[in-house]
Amino acid sequence: MSLPLAPKPAVRRFHQASWDEPVIFELSTPGERGVLVTPIEPGVRDAVGDVVAQLPAGLRRAAPPALPEMGQQRVLKHYLRLSQENLGADFNVDIGQGTCTMKYSPKINDQLIGVPQLTAMHPLQDPADAQGVLEITWNLERMLAEISGMAEVSLHTQGGSAAIWANIAMIRAYHEANGEGAERREVITTIFSHPSNAAAAKAAGYEIITIHPDAEGYPDLAALKAALSPRTAAIMVTNPEDTGIYNPAIKQWVDAAHEVGALASYDQANANGILGITRARDAGFDVCHFNLHKTFSTPHACGGPGAGANAVSEALAPFLPGPRVVRDVAADGSVCFDVQEAGPLSIGAVAPFHGVVPNIVRAYSWIMALGAEGLLAAAEIAVLNNNYLLKRVLEIPGASAPYAEGRRRIEQVRYSWQELFEDTGISSEEIGIRLSDFGMHYWTSHHPYVVPQPFTLEPTESYSMAEIDEYVGALAEVAREARETPEVVRTAPHNQTVHHTHHDDLDDPERWAITWRAYRRKYPSTGSGRRFGEGASAAVGLAESAA
Repeated sequence: MSLPLAPKPAVRRFHQASWDEPVIFELSTPGERGVLVTPIEPGVRDAVGDVVAQLPAGLRRAAPPALPEMGQQRVLKHYLRLSQENLGADFNVDIGQGTCTMKYSPKINDQLIGVPQLTAMHPLQDPADAQGVLEITWNLERMLAEISGMAEVSLHTQGGSAAIWANIAMIRAYHEANGEGAERREVITTIFSHPSNAAAAKAAGYEIITIHPDAEGYPDLAALKAALSPRTAAIMVTNPEDTGIYNPAIKQWVDAAHEVGALASYDQANANGILGITRARDAGFDVCHFNLHKTFSTPHACGGPGAGANAVSEALAPFLPGPRVVRDVAADGSVCFDVQEAGPLSIGAVAPFHGVVPNIVRAYSWIMALGAEGLLAAAEIAVLNNNYLLKRVLEIPGASAPYAEGRRRIEQVRYSWQELFEDTGISSEEIGIRLSDFGMHYWTSHHPYVVPQPFTLEPTESYSMAEIDEYVGALAEVAREARETPEVVRTAPHNQTVHHTHHDDLDDPERWAITWRAYRRKYPSTGSGRRFGEGASAAVGLAESAA
């Protein structure tokens, strides 16, 4: 007689794997090896001689590097155990990164960048021996020009904020070339544009004017027109904004800027819901940028490496950063690619070499796999997923979506737990920490915290309805706990390898170390892993994390 199956729980049962795992230096055994290097043949040794002795004395180590000595199997176990103590996009329903667009990155793209022809490539290699990489770079620039509607694209910058810096540097160079650099000293942005726009413009020496939403929650066109003047160098706006709200008057914003001689810069970090639907140049923008490590599915990789793409109109093309990849067609019709240094009007190099090649290849592969129809479908599914998620989250008591209330959003939403916080005293940060006990997490907001008790969700096109429902189920469960058993939320996480950290520890350099050697200098007599003496616990946790 078979027993009835237990009912499926409302949310997935989860407990993070926990290993009492020492840092790798403590696993070292003198003389143990993972690979036995084949001895040099006597004939080769005699012919080559002592290579090390031929190096300048300043380049020779006094002693071999103090690297861990371990067999292959122990190395594999060590890193697999550490991987099990993490949350990540390949483990969890990871729709909670908001403006970071954490979508699925096809594993075949990682295989492509792992081929020897690419891993052995060097940025200073003769272009004649790097034709494949240069052709991919040139082709990707042409694709992004079509996607944005712009005339020229440079893949030189190495991340989103670097691309924003290049945007404002080109705008500054343009006005200086026209003799208006001294007069145009103001940049206008919106409160829900990505903060890197204001930060980059401020770093470039501009005064920042920030526009807040109008009564309906949209970027205030009247306030923009009042702020524009002959002193305006540019408007720098994100659209859709970091709330997921698309500015329906975006063409009027650009036209108003142009009327006073200012340029318009489009931050397209949130372009995941508009691919194939609308283009920057169609709205009149002069310059825009994409984040390849967001929209075009190259992984964030724990904060790097990113990859930026700067797209410009014909008027700004001479100012693009360099060096650039160029395509030459010979008289006989043969094609070759070369690397060309920046021209006389260029803002010059803002990064080494001509782009983050592994992410360029990943983005190129993603676009080639999808094609134009696939890019449009990805955007449409991202918008559909986001609005389904919006409907489900707003069914949770205590959750809201401020600004443009009741309206559709594009690819993300900045929600608020303010009502739940007022009822229970449980903050958004505490809810996010408790959510990790269900194998999930979310991002609150970057500063300024205009939305109270914020949490920003972006499902992208990667997740199914079932996965979105699972994520909402976990959110609803934590919201219920906040009302009924708030102490459970307040003392979370409970199912993780690391529990509450005291933020005061991070302000005291005597209580932490960023490397293993630094930790050993501070606590030379302590043991390994989590078996430390009293008073060393804070340094231990951070040392383990750093290791």
